[in-house]
Amino acid sequence: MLKRKIEQRLVEWKNTPGHKPLIVKGCRQCGKTFSVLEFARKNYRHVVYLNFFENPDYASVFAGSLEIDNIIMLLSALLGKEATFEAGQTVLVLDEIQDCPEARTALKFFRIDGRYDVIGTGSLLGVKGYGKEPKSVPVGSETVIDMYPLDFEEFLWANGLSEPVIALLQKALDDETPVPEALHSRMRQLLLQYAVVGGMPDAVQTFVDDRQMDEVLRIQRDIVRSYEDDMVKYAEKKDKSRIRECFQSIPRQLAKENKKFQYSVVHKGSTAAQYAGSLQWIEDAGIIARCYNLSIPELPLDGNAEQDTFKVYMRDMGLFVSMLEDGTQYDILQGNLYGYKGAIFENLVADVFAKMGRKLYYFHKDSGLEVDFVIRYKGACTLVEVKAASGNIKSAKTILNHPEKYHVGGAIKLGDYNVGRTGPVLTLPLYMAFLLRAL
Repeated sequence: MLKRKIEQRLVEWKNTPGHKPLIVKGCRQCGKTFSVLEFARKNYRHVVYLNFFENPDYASVFAGSLEIDNIIMLLSALLGKEATFEAGQTVLVLDEIQDCPEARTALKFFRIDGRYDVIGTGSLLGVKGYGKEPKSVPVGSETVIDMYPLDFEEFLWANGLSEPVIALLQKALDDETPVPEALHSRMRQLLLQYAVVGGMPDAVQTFVDDRQMDEVLRIQRDIVRSYEDDMVKYAEKKDKSRIRECFQSIPRQLAKENKKFQYSVVHKGSTAAQYAGSLQWIEDAGIIARCYNLSIPELPLDGNAEQDTFKVYMRDMGLFVSMLEDGTQYDILQGNLYGYKGAIFENLVADVFAKMGRKLYYFHKDSGLEVDFVIRYKGACTLVEVKAASGNIKSAKTILNHPEKYHVGGAIKLGDYNVGRTGPVLTLPLYMAFLLRAL
């Protein structure tokens, strides 16, 4: 069984006095249902489970009065012994809650009643065109947690790397001392494996169990197809083909020298007015993350972001690689990245940062200055350059050499190196990106 960070967040939610009903949001197949049910069975005497996607008839329970005793009576009649309600000992799990908007409205009444805990999970909550918005979103009556596919640290746990080993890596970062060679070699190998497997639980479990990369790729491509099916099934009619075109253009967007998202790459002659809503749909479904250009690299980053200039990365690295041509997995595992090397490692770092909850930013000027990522790190604006091979960080050095113009605290160079420092530039192995937690 895969260890997930959300387990601790669910425990913290339950232990919070007067906690509200909970919504766990995330892209399809990232492990929401499994994690919630595991937690529920461990922490409650009774678990009442409804899946509105598999059983649309359950929605009828919430079609009339939302008075809690009425809902409980109907659920007891519908589910029999599977529905035991005991104050303080029962959790109601509402899976795919977006398929029953009235159930989401009912969270307000469960909050007021207070006898039973409620956890809803949703994959397409708030997605434009889904057509099943609740009449009244229970603002102030629910807590929302975003869940992602496994991040790199969870992938390390799945592959047997213990907490003390991760602590040793953190100490090497904090002390700026090289990682012992044997561990360094193992971590480089694990990073390349994560780059092709990614974090979808089915793909990770298959990889851990038998290392069958062809089966991992089959699972990933099935998930990508299911996303495309969602686009056709749930989007508004006029948007269906445009959403798929946007989604399928992502590898081409990242293969360009200038990786800025361009609508003309989606479809020749197309404009933001035609396709902006389609891209937003994919983002709302939790499939992609935008990385915004900064007008100037200084804090606050959000305040300096240019909303109309951005790159688009896949939120899960493994799904991105599965969208590339056959043989790409093998090339990455061998360290042979050829023309895609920049896109692959940039998307890898975007995956790591986004799953940490970081918003993504970069810096580009028409003069030729370009920095892959800009983050807030230890209270300072910090440049992050991602280098698959070449160690040249010309743009970052130019910015650091002009403190009168740019208020930047330093730079981090991520690549195939060990830990080291040269002046304001901290060099780190790519696999340490997940340790850059300090804000």
